[in-house]
Amino acid sequence: MFFKLRKALPMLVGIFLSMTMSAFAQDGGAAPSPRYAALMAAGLAIGLGTIGPGFGLGNGVGKAMEAIGRNPEAAGSIRNVMLIGLAFIEALSIYALVIAFILSSAQ
Repeated sequence: MFFKLRKALPMLVGIFLSMTMSAFAQDGGAAPSPRYAALMAAGLAIGLGTIGPGFGLGNGVGKAMEAIGRNPEAAGSIRNVMLIGLAFIEALSIYALVIAFILSSAQ
């Protein structure tokens, strides 16, 4: 999976840069408004703030399923520990969402 992401990463970066360059192309060389910068920061905060937890959730569930497959008798304790860990990982995404809301309401 990581190899596929490594192949797609330059393409995603290129798409992102091509979109942002046209956003900053204003006549007269005027700087973007603070509201625009806050909205751009909010989008980046929620976008980048969910990449790590997404990988963490997938990796955590995958490893828990491997462990249950190897030792089915311990499924109850593995599941409980996995759910607690997933709750902590999900909290990171919620923090990114709260930061995005704060930035988007900034003036």
